[in-house]
Amino acid sequence: MTTLTLSDSTASEIKGDALVLVSVRADKGAALAPGHGLGGETVAHLDSALSTLKAKGNADEVIKLVAVPGVAAALVVVTGAGKVATKDAGLSAEAIRRAVGSATRQLSGLAKVVLRAPGDSVAEATATAEGALFGAYTITSVAAGPASAPVKSLTVLTPAASDRHLRAAIKRAVALGKAMSEARDLVNQAPNELYPETFAEQIKKRSVGSDVKVTVLDESALAKGAFGGHLSVGNGSARGPRLVTLRYTPDKARKHVAFVGKGITFDSGGLAIKPTKSMTSMKCDMAGAAAVASAVFAIADLGLPVEITAHLCLAENMLGPGACRPGDVITIRGGKTVEINNPDAEGRMVLADGLALASEKKPDLIIDIATLTGAAVMALGHRTAALLSNDDDLRTSIKNIGDAAGEPLWPFPLLEEIRPTLDSAVADLLQSGPIGVIYAGWFLGEFVGLGKNGQPIPWAHLDIAGPAFNDDAPWGYTPKQGTGFGIRTLVGIAEAQA
Repeated sequence: MTTLTLSDSTASEIKGDALVLVSVRADKGAALAPGHGLGGETVAHLDSALSTLKAKGNADEVIKLVAVPGVAAALVVVTGAGKVATKDAGLSAEAIRRAVGSATRQLSGLAKVVLRAPGDSVAEATATAEGALFGAYTITSVAAGPASAPVKSLTVLTPAASDRHLRAAIKRAVALGKAMSEARDLVNQAPNELYPETFAEQIKKRSVGSDVKVTVLDESALAKGAFGGHLSVGNGSARGPRLVTLRYTPDKARKHVAFVGKGITFDSGGLAIKPTKSMTSMKCDMAGAAAVASAVFAIADLGLPVEITAHLCLAENMLGPGACRPGDVITIRGGKTVEINNPDAEGRMVLADGLALASEKKPDLIIDIATLTGAAVMALGHRTAALLSNDDDLRTSIKNIGDAAGEPLWPFPLLEEIRPTLDSAVADLLQSGPIGVIYAGWFLGEFVGLGKNGQPIPWAHLDIAGPAFNDDAPWGYTPKQGTGFGIRTLVGIAEAQA
């Protein structure tokens, strides 16, 4: 695990394998961001080098320079943050996170990297720490081990190093960085290594020594509890389904939040088998469950005074003798029946069980997160998640939390004219229909119960099918493969309730 410390030393005097400085896009090319504190000779050398290399200061531009006078580090890395919106506004937190994360992502193998925050404020130092930790990740698998070694230690330079508010923010950044790495590791595991049983075992192992209690329901317990969604999806695989519950119950909690995560450890499409190209990345179909589990452990590590109940809905969607068929009618936890018409719309089936179970405790709100629909990817691309909710205030709050965290969310309406298309002639609900994102939202909402006040429990659905997995080139602090998207939003929701 990469370590992180603070220092109020100057960028010229502190030793390290590399010194990272942030640049911005100016009229004549890249320019060093304010607050670097470097001497005139060093600045002149860097300005000349950036000009010679025709550096622009754009996001994801990383320039590596050696033999820079006036600094103790052997390597100076100038990383672009893009154009400042207004002269007085400075860089946004996400621009800083992305710039420094792009640098640390490309410095794997170094023992010590020093980063000068682009400015003197607590907010700028916090964003620097977060981005550096998010970027300092390398893929690890059970079979092959680490592909390369991440940066061993990070030091953030800032005049605010002794500020108590910054110390608290750094503790949070470290917890988030750890959670992001854990979720990425889960997503990146090969599906022959990570399946419902081993996923559950890893979560139980992670809980040892924490304040999180974990229970696991296997096939027999799922049958006894009438979890028809898990059983209908999981019966097509030789590896049975699991439902993992995580409970964090601090003494001073006054609010109770439930998280539900989709955990399809591999999705072949079932009898509606996917084409090969669409199937190759389907080890990532459990990214929602990975985000939920990692967020709960981060919340516990931070000691937030909010009760959390989380359900990881784990199954493998395969084509074995017990695979569900179009036309099957199954009963979800709580008694509602569903007519299956698309075996490749399996995620909503396990989530239905999880939402019904979460509702039984009557929490103050329920959040589910899932790589659910290809329609969300078609509408929003690979960097933005879809957001639906039965509560206008909750939807607005979550969008603001996600945007501030660097996890952009786009609200979709629950259009009333879509609801009648869920009607089935032989069951309470039809599993799949037109207008994929909104149909799925209506379907999931049917399993959200009533709260203590007799009204529907406030609920939101995050469809992370696009940003959960990066099949393209890495960018900013986002690596190739699993991204950890959604964790910061879930932690932010818990903080808002606390």
